[in-house]
Amino acid sequence: MSFALDPEVAEALAPMAEAATSLPEVGDVEGRRAFWEPVIGAAGSAQPMPDDVTTTDHHTTTSDGAQLTLRWYVKDGAAPGPAVVFFHGGGYIFGHIDLFDGPVARYVSASGVSMLSVEYRRAPEHPHPIPIEDAYVALVWLVEHASDLGVDPERIGVMGDSAGGGLAAALTILARQRGGPKIARQILIMPMLDDRTTTPDPHLAPFALWTYDDSVTGWRALLGETFGGPDVPPTAAPARIEDAAGLPPAYIEVGQLDVFRDEDTAYATKLSRAGVPVEFHLHPGVPHEFDSIAFGSDVARRAVADRVRVLRSL
Repeated sequence: MSFALDPEVAEALAPMAEAATSLPEVGDVEGRRAFWEPVIGAAGSAQPMPDDVTTTDHHTTTSDGAQLTLRWYVKDGAAPGPAVVFFHGGGYIFGHIDLFDGPVARYVSASGVSMLSVEYRRAPEHPHPIPIEDAYVALVWLVEHASDLGVDPERIGVMGDSAGGGLAAALTILARQRGGPKIARQILIMPMLDDRTTTPDPHLAPFALWTYDDSVTGWRALLGETFGGPDVPPTAAPARIEDAAGLPPAYIEVGQLDVFRDEDTAYATKLSRAGVPVEFHLHPGVPHEFDSIAFGSDVARRAVADRVRVLRSL
């Protein structure tokens, strides 16, 4: 028996089939920005924007003098409590916080947990370690402003999807290396974790929405000449970590038809073997970002409900 798309997901993906035949060549960053950012924007705005969430933009300065935008989302009337630092997807090479306003606001509205969305700088203009350093600056900023924002500093989590999930995972490793700040939970949605995932799986490749060429393009932009070599640190590609002991409890999910399937499954196992509590979900019949495009499908509704449940558990 071979793999097959979930019928509801297949129906939602059908309009993209023609566009998918003219994807950019490997290494074409600008072509991927031009192709994917409109898709992300359309998917993010296809569902109603909550009317009970207030956003406020803040700014902080990085160690190299750049201005970093941090967008704070809070549910109206929410009591003081937990918060999450959120990192958007985009293969490390595209995406902006504006494109993810809808998804983040919906998480906040459904869970009551406030979120800080980070406009981290993108490769190749800003290669490693700039994105992860931006992520760390955002985490420190939230901890330092916790009292003003009504946040319990002992209940701060990190969350991201795709490359954002990779950044969230890397941030837990960097925070451990630096002795803090403490991170209560990592919520990794189909995370991009391993720069060595370059050999196509023939069973999976025909269904890949995010392709192996896309991954090569993103990792090469982020890592430059070190891409795929022995010197890539886990703060760039978290799958490289050798000792995962002491990392925060993790929620990890991925689709069975996602090119990140094997690296995410292996990462969940690696964390578990190090004594880190892990909740792991492998969703059958779905590719990368299935929940954004087929948001009305049963599998997407179940996945989002699980994420909201985990957010509430903070």
